[in-house]
Order: sequence, then structure tokens, then C-alpha cells
Amino acid sequence: MITYLIKMSILNSKINYTAVEECKIFIRPIRDVIEIIGGKWKLPILTALSFKDHRFKELEKRISGITPKMLSKELKDLEMNNFVHREVSETSLVMVTYSLTEYGKSLDNLLVLMRDWGINHRKKMTSTYR
Repeated sequence: MITYLIKMSILNSKINYTAVEECKIFIRPIRDVIEIIGGKWKLPILTALSFKDHRFKELEKRISGITPKMLSKELKDLEMNNFVHREVSETSLVMVTYSLTEYGKSLDNLLVLMRDWGINHRKKMTSTYR
């Protein structure tokens, strides 16, 4: 549906694109998204934080298989790209909490679409191989 809407907005525009230019218009932003939130761990981290704020150890437990070193690296990348906010509470015990920024929350619709597609894909694949 989204692809159709994008195609229609391009086709309805007054600019005449060649097929190569049109392809670049579609590919470039997709590559940007993959570069920023791609990989094995960023989407699971963003998904966990979309439900509630977490401390580091909570995230580590919620995302099975991730190492502390990798979680730390990915959180730094997400923070650098303004998706995640890191808050340090200086009480008697230092506590660090991670949350989504408003910009990070803008990914919610994308995450829902990806989840729905994944559910449908899993159903299709499991029914195909029965």
C-alpha cells in the first residue's frame, strides 16, 4: 500500500522521471533506513523501548541472545541518531534508563507494519510447507 501511494505521488507529480531516476528515488531512502536501523539488534531494541523505558539489564534480559557489549554499542548508535534517550539518575546507586525520543517514537507505525507483515509471512510459509 505504501509503495503504491509513493508510486502514485511520483506519477502524479509534474516532473517526468526516467525509470533510472525513479528507481533511485525509491532506493535511496530505503537504503538510508536500512543503514540506520538495520542489523540484528536495533529493531528489537527499538521495539522493546516502544513498550516502556528500560534499564540496561532489563533490556539485556528482554532481548535474548544479545551480549552486553553489543547492546551498549547499539544503544550508543541509536542515541547518536536521536532515536534513544539515555538518562542517568545520580542517586546513591547510579541508574541509567533508556527511552525512545519523540523522533524514535516516529518509527512506531513502521514497526507495526513490519510486525503485521512478519505475522502474515510466517503464516504463509508455515501453511505452504504443511
